Amino acid sequence: MPRKRPFSAKQKKKQLQDKRERKRQGFQDGVRSSSNSRSGSHDRHEEHTDTSDSESFSLQVRKLNQQPQIRKPGERGYDPNRYRLHFERESREEVERRKKIAREKILEPVPEIETEVDIEDVYKTGSVLDFPKRPPWNYQMSKDQLLAREEKCFREYLENIYSTFQPNQLSYFEHNLETWKQLWRVLEMSDIVLLITDIRHPVINFSPALYEFVTKQMKRNLILVLNKIDLAPPALVVAWKYYFKSRFPEIHVICFTSYPQQDQDPSAVFKKRRKRRKGWSTAMGPNQLLSSCETITAGKVDLSS
Repeated sequence: MPRKRPFSAKQKKKQLQDKRERKRQGFQDGVRSSSNSRSGSHDRHEEHTDTSDSESFSLQVRKLNQQPQIRKPGERGYDPNRYRLHFERESREEVERRKKIAREKILEPVPEIETEVDIEDVYKTGSVLDFPKRPPWNYQMSKDQLLAREEKCFREYLENIYSTFQPNQLSYFEHNLETWKQLWRVLEMSDIVLLITDIRHPVINFSPALYEFVTKQMKRNLILVLNKIDLAPPALVVAWKYYFKSRFPEIHVICFTSYPQQDQDPSAVFKKRRKRRKGWSTAMGPNQLLSSCETITAGKVDLSS
């Protein structure tokens, strides 16, 4: 029998590193992951998640953007999948039905006026199509009590929506409670809230329910940032700015772009002479944002730094 060759500690370490690397590369998207590592909740299945403990309400949820787990199972630490997107999982029958309609139905152009929708027809005051609000809490509550109350409130929020609307009447919206928890805590800690929207269709990213909650109930200041104005004509930027200021008077509206063009300043849209801007250092928006914050704080906070 041949004599074994010596195996150094350095070689053993390299062998273990290679083994761990192979495990990481072989990590598949269908593994079981924890939905809330900090709260110690049990693992849920990758593709199908029951968002309720009640037998009367069961919802199939699809989790997207799975990230590999670097740490070992059971080891405490940061969970990269904590804020994954959770959307309702459509049935195979529904997907096939829509495919069939798309193959059979001939699309015909419609007048532009028919494609316009009033924002009041979508976001109605008191509608169940609201964003979930954090339930009342205090510092005397334990961690488990707070988590249980938040989960119950979020479950009732989903139940109200799906008891009022059929799934095919709803668009995609976030079913991950961890994401909503972050929104709740950020709003509570903030004095000024920035809401960034795309100038090409800002009402898609703007929630009147969030506006009412932040400005009326929480008494916070809200700044709306119309982003990427270099991708829209200046006249359209002016029109959107006027629209938001007239419909939502308690909001502060600023325009932002990292690549301003020579005719991009909305205040100069009706002027004949326009000053050419060059370079990334002339980005439009930071000065307006600082000016809005100074107006809101009214000199009570030093913003010079």
